[in-house]
Amino acid sequence: MIEATNLRPGTIFMDEGQILKVLKFQHHRMSQSAAVCRTKLKNLKTGAVMEKSYRPTDRLKAPEVEKRLKTFMYFQGDAAHFMDMESYETIDFPKSRLGASAEFLTENLEVEALYVDGELLDILLPANVALKVMSAPPGLKGDSANNPNKPCTVENGATVLCPLFIKEGDTIRVDTYTGDYVERVSQ
Repeated sequence: MIEATNLRPGTIFMDEGQILKVLKFQHHRMSQSAAVCRTKLKNLKTGAVMEKSYRPTDRLKAPEVEKRLKTFMYFQGDAAHFMDMESYETIDFPKSRLGASAEFLTENLEVEALYVDGELLDILLPANVALKVMSAPPGLKGDSANNPNKPCTVENGATVLCPLFIKEGDTIRVDTYTGDYVERVSQ
């Protein structure tokens, strides 16, 4: 059992017969009212996203989750194709169920596939990935007030807001959950 106060982004639990994954979590308390745990959840079977609040004392059931290593191979239509690292069997997973994290899949990237009762429910990317910057507009001289950012396009076509010192050809690390710039990777 998981207490509601122990929920974190990425936690998987069962509620009302649904298998849910926490996308965002906030412990909220107003002055005269009881504390509330506000969450943004994704139903792993349907892909639906919802918001729900829990009392801190609520206890939630944790399902038996099996994780298997997979390697991303390619996209074809609306499917992402992965190869199992043990059996070398290929599987496809709907790109729409990957959500925004699909932007950060690169060829040969190792991911974890989550299985519940033998059914593939989700693909977990690493916390961050290193991507090469393909295009970056130049920063303007004197444009340094308030920590400005510029939009840069990385090798797989995603756009990431980066600091002004990032230039074309640099390799950057990107957070796969938020899509935010983390750091420049030294080469």
